[in-house]
Amino acid sequence: MAEPRRRLARDPLGLRRALADRLLLGLVAAMALLAALALAGRDGADRLAQRWRDGARAAVTVQIPQPDADRMARALATLRALPEVAAAEPVDPARMAELLRPWLGGANSVPLPGVIELRLADLAADPVRIGDRVAAEVPGAVTEAHGVWVAHLAALARAVQGVALAVLALVAAVAAAVVAVAVRAGISARRDAVLVLHGLGATDADVAGRFARRVATLVALGAAGGTLVALPALSGLVAVAGPLAGAADWHGLPWLDLALVPPVAALVGWTTTQATVRLWLRRLP
Repeated sequence: MAEPRRRLARDPLGLRRALADRLLLGLVAAMALLAALALAGRDGADRLAQRWRDGARAAVTVQIPQPDADRMARALATLRALPEVAAAEPVDPARMAELLRPWLGGANSVPLPGVIELRLADLAADPVRIGDRVAAEVPGAVTEAHGVWVAHLAALARAVQGVALAVLALVAAVAAAVVAVAVRAGISARRDAVLVLHGLGATDADVAGRFARRVATLVALGAAGGTLVALPALSGLVAVAGPLAGAADWHGLPWLDLALVPPVAALVGWTTTQATVRLWLRRLP
């Protein structure tokens, strides 16, 4: 008799039987899996876009019309003397001709400019100023940066992050709805016990707190399980796409974001349960 009494003291509303724990665990786990995938996708897209932005900002080309040896030598000397330039290398004319063959065909008589590829030491350096310095030494030199592509990549990263945030918001809303339905079902199943406990002097905060603690525990367990289930899929994505973003192993996963999924899910469950139970109690005659 002692053991049932202790259980009754710990769970006077019989919430262990009233709340459909298996169903709630499964649904929350599915929501957490989607949230983990969205978080990893957002982080991966951000890493990839940042790597592309850095590469595009660092890649600058200088075109030298009428590229004789003297003009190319002066341009190279000017560029290599600039502290903003980490490296300046001329592009092989044969390589240029091969790259342009699909557009020029066999027209070998078309004069091609000399091209110098730059790697910037300082990504904040202004390519326009670099171009002005080169043009002062070699008239007609044209400097081209990739600012347009940088803008496009930044917009793409923002769009992907926006979609990921929208998915996370949708997942949170669906999870809150699932919790609210489960709590209402639990209240209906234990209506008499709730009314008795409330009639004996239990406050709204006490009754809501008992429901909220139970639901928060279940939701945290379900979210932890869903996050763990997502790890193999995330590992596969890292193996395939990680090298493109500079994250080829497990260290590339957003571990902090993934670790926050269970506590955030528990907070959503606790808040939703509190609101649902308190609203039901306030409607009592």
